[in-house]
Amino acid sequence: MRFRRHVVEPYETGPILAFGGPVSNLQATRALRAEAVRLGIPAARVICTGDVVAYCGDPVATVAEIRDWGCHVVAGNCERQLAEDAEGCGCGFDEGSTCDRLSAAWYAHARGAMDAETRAWMAGLPDEVSLGNIAAIHGGWTDISRFLWPTSAETDFIEELAKRAELTQAPQPQIVLAGHCGLPFCRQIENTLWVNAGSVGMPPNDGSPRTCYAIIDGDRVTQHRLDYDWPGAQSAMQAANLTQGYDRCLETGQWPSLEILPAALRPSG
Repeated sequence: MRFRRHVVEPYETGPILAFGGPVSNLQATRALRAEAVRLGIPAARVICTGDVVAYCGDPVATVAEIRDWGCHVVAGNCERQLAEDAEGCGCGFDEGSTCDRLSAAWYAHARGAMDAETRAWMAGLPDEVSLGNIAAIHGGWTDISRFLWPTSAETDFIEELAKRAELTQAPQPQIVLAGHCGLPFCRQIENTLWVNAGSVGMPPNDGSPRTCYAIIDGDRVTQHRLDYDWPGAQSAMQAANLTQGYDRCLETGQWPSLEILPAALRPSG
């Protein structure tokens, strides 16, 4: 598939709200939209790094909320797979791993809920959104499902920036916004600040039900947590029979499996 980059011109100056992975969590998506209104940040300065649809119970309503909001959206692996009516989520989980097995239920639920018009919207999403000196991507330029962690080698990030230069012939961005891994972090890579805003729809495995977003104001990035109606989101999952573990994560803030995490990010002992 040809790489698609959307350059926002002209673009509004001012603080930018960035978030990843709504993952079919309607309650969290609505709460974040309300937070953007409270902060006075219009949709033109809001960027989602993809996976609008995934683990939770309201895929159709979450897509509708995002589209009504009108924010910028980068295609995640879930959007790419659902657009093609593919049989798997394309998340990059190791075959046979717990995450791979758990994905069967939530992906089947999302896939079964999609209609042709929603698939067409997903198919039209860009691989990158460029907003001034910011470049937003899902996982990486080498692979939409690449997991880049706070502990990943610097060379992994450099490889991604080199691939972007090859694909876009554009100057190196001052800030990269990325998603996919679900953990919020910032890493300075050469002259670029690599920012993962975390997932707004699933907590970052730290024991709190609060989810994540980031605010970019010039060259200053702040990471934030979002309080929202997680019991409502959990009930939606349970009503959809999505009770394989991610429903409990909304309450406990603990992922159902840590297999995907690098050893350095797993609890010791």
